[in-house]
Amino acid sequence: MTGNDPLASALSGLDNAESVGHLTHTVSPASNAIGSVLEVLYDRGYVDGFEFVDDGKSGQFEIELKGAINECGTVKPRYSVGADGFERWEKRYLPARDYGALVVTTSRGVMSHYEAREAGVGGQLIAYVY
Repeated sequence: MTGNDPLASALSGLDNAESVGHLTHTVSPASNAIGSVLEVLYDRGYVDGFEFVDDGKSGQFEIELKGAINECGTVKPRYSVGADGFERWEKRYLPARDYGALVVTTSRGVMSHYEAREAGVGGQLIAYVY
């Protein structure tokens, strides 16, 4: 675990909480990037929900887990991907076709690679989940 990458810490914490069967997990510190990635996980059905809790410092996310994540993590370094280049990274980070999702940060915000492909936008890979 890297000391100064809050997204990597958040995802590995999420991964660990899922693997031991916890139903909730708290991610701290909160950031817009983490919130955006959680939004994608929620949209794709990997978490039941999450909410931002203001703790007077940087805040935290309370995440409701549903046991749907087998593995998730950040993509390092952040590879740039064109709208038509996702397949190569799916093969590398996901176990099977149409199983799991890559999380991409694009000029239109953070989204799954399915949405990015549909919108015809590329971006940088920041995370994966399956």
